[in-house]
Amino acid sequence: MTQPTSPGTRPDARGLNMTLLAARYHASVVDGLVEGARAAWLAAGGEPGRLRLEYVPGAFELPLAAQAVARGGGQDGVVALGCVIRGETLHFELVAGECARGLRQVGLAGHLPVAFGVLTTDTEAQAIARSVPGPDNKGAEALNAAVAMARLLRSF
Repeated sequence: MTQPTSPGTRPDARGLNMTLLAARYHASVVDGLVEGARAAWLAAGGEPGRLRLEYVPGAFELPLAAQAVARGGGQDGVVALGCVIRGETLHFELVAGECARGLRQVGLAGHLPVAFGVLTTDTEAQAIARSVPGPDNKGAEALNAAVAMARLLRSF
């Protein structure tokens, strides 16, 4: 039996199948999250052919796509990547909140790790800082969380 990842250790993606769902809105930021997740997948021993990438229009559409992945089977987890930047209206709160709520529901109902890699920032500069290559890339962080949860769930 494979043991779950301990804090401070690198997740083990060997033998797992994972889907990245990436929102097209704020593409330059999300592209950085995708690259961070891909790099983390390879660093964790994941095979390139076992990491699927699909795009959705925006963060609001991520839960429905994640639900389709969960219902389709064959995946050990989903990494939802997107970006919502605060503006002058309630749009930020509505999109970010419903995205988070929907992804949580998909994970619980589908018994599938669904990692929340959706940036919710006040400014574009904050989003860019979290999507550039390096240790602060939130795409890599979300991928590592999904891998760790997939391993944990396999251990039960």
